[in-house]
Amino acid sequence: MENGKAVLEYTQEMDFEAFLKNRLVRDASERCLARISEAAVKLGSVAEELFPRHGWRDIRNFGNILRHEYEDVLDDVTWAIITRHLPPLIVDLETFLAEYPEDQETL
Repeated sequence: MENGKAVLEYTQEMDFEAFLKNRLVRDASERCLARISEAAVKLGSVAEELFPRHGWRDIRNFGNILRHEYEDVLDDVTWAIITRHLPPLIVDLETFLAEYPEDQETL
């Protein structure tokens, strides 16, 4: 969740054009999205069981693209992930974690 929140912080008040012009924000966002993808890999099927409305295969695949086929990363796809898909994922994670406040100390 930390990486997702960081991406939203980096891109706060940006539109797509500003995102395209800021290489530092694009690079940092891609790095955080790669970490999210890696976490999805580690969660395996638990992710689908706990949060079935999110496209976990796509999340994992995007991480592979970021790590291995970075020349094929499309900025508009990255922007769509940041603006459309990441916010609901973070909300779902926050809602889930709020149900287990005593466990957050170990996260």
